[in-house]
Amino acid sequence: MTLWPLAVLVLTPALVARADLASRIDRIIRSCDGADLSVHLISPRGGRTIYGYQATRPLIPASNMKLVTTAAAIRFLGPGFTYKTRVYLCGQDLVIVGSGDPLLGDRQTDRAYGRRPDWIPAEIAERLSKRKIAQVGDIILDSTVFDDQRVHPNWPTDQLNRWYASEVCGINYNCNCVAITVIAQGGQVRVAMDPQNTYLHLINRVQQAVSGPTGVGAYRHPDLPNTLILKGTCRGQEGPFDVAIERPAIFFGVLVAEALVRAGIQVCGRLIEGPVQSDLPMDLVWEHQTPLKDCLARANKDSLGLAAEALFKTTAATLDTASPGSWAGGREALTRYLSSLGLDQGQFRIDDGSGLSRANRLSAACLTRVLYDMYSDPSWSLFEGSLAVAGVDGTLERYFDQALFKGKIIGKTGYLVGVRSLSGVCKTARGDVIFSIIANGPNGNTKKAIADIVKAILEEA
Repeated sequence: MTLWPLAVLVLTPALVARADLASRIDRIIRSCDGADLSVHLISPRGGRTIYGYQATRPLIPASNMKLVTTAAAIRFLGPGFTYKTRVYLCGQDLVIVGSGDPLLGDRQTDRAYGRRPDWIPAEIAERLSKRKIAQVGDIILDSTVFDDQRVHPNWPTDQLNRWYASEVCGINYNCNCVAITVIAQGGQVRVAMDPQNTYLHLINRVQQAVSGPTGVGAYRHPDLPNTLILKGTCRGQEGPFDVAIERPAIFFGVLVAEALVRAGIQVCGRLIEGPVQSDLPMDLVWEHQTPLKDCLARANKDSLGLAAEALFKTTAATLDTASPGSWAGGREALTRYLSSLGLDQGQFRIDDGSGLSRANRLSAACLTRVLYDMYSDPSWSLFEGSLAVAGVDGTLERYFDQALFKGKIIGKTGYLVGVRSLSGVCKTARGDVIFSIIANGPNGNTKKAIADIVKAILEEA
């Protein structure tokens, strides 16, 4: 007696379902004529491919690059890694030693912990006041954990004042941005920035509008450092909107100096960004810690570029302790990580950690392999918690909010002009499916196509 017909009958429903899914995705892809796609679906139970279309073709991934950066950070830094920013007294001087923490003074993180805005400069001043310190000499800002290349050479130069292209420094503060608000009232146009500071100079060229569309932009002065020119028209209020600043360490130093003065502590010396002499006695005044978990969530769930780039450089500095963190070191680290997964280097090209550079390349199969590596790891709960949840939070909060899909997709979005991507996990009735979809090209259907593929996974897989 042979049992093979029964085996075929048992397997047929699953095979039919997978065939239906493949046919449905094929039809969706055909609607994207003119666009280049890479699509890959795998089962987390053994990594078996469920569906593939140009799965190994490397394309521009946009912010899906952050998945690789954060996975490599977990692998090389360890899930228990913590950023530590330390403040010392060194003789008369105040020394702040940065660790590259991207969330120092981050408003969103502080809100989550119930901390007031701009509490850190005030906390440093209070610690010194409790020690009866009446004056300090120089304020030394040691940001040498990273190199001094704060702007990636392949980032778009016309967007360097945007929050998502903020500088990357060994000492970061408030995502290296200020919030600008413009108010037009009674024939006058007033501007304000938050946090208020003397570091930046604002030139107000905004005109009050009586009718018609309005809009205000902030632009760096071509000749004057730390100067923003505000242009446009305003009726009522524009903003607040975030603008990236230059030299974040000095910006933070100014805020600390101003807090000291408000607390009655005299600052007698200069602001110096540079290394502190290691042979001098250092008296620890205060230490601030940020766990890796918070950085992962800001990078993936909220797509904060600074968080990803700081992790990129931190990973480099950890693997090569003799050198400061750099983009070159980060590229080596991520290449090492992807190669350890058995991926051919023809499937990827690493340029930065956030995906803002258009020189990055990843295949969908590369991204599903990274997700599978994390899914199979004891740190999966940490990584899973960093991903956006459809219809619930992060960059997926406004998408897939119908009852059938809400909460059943976790993942990372990606967007640049001509680029869309989405990778993550679909929680289907038959079990989880790891997926990655990357679309390059001007086709306007790609956003809908990606959404339709994800819905097909949930309905057919």
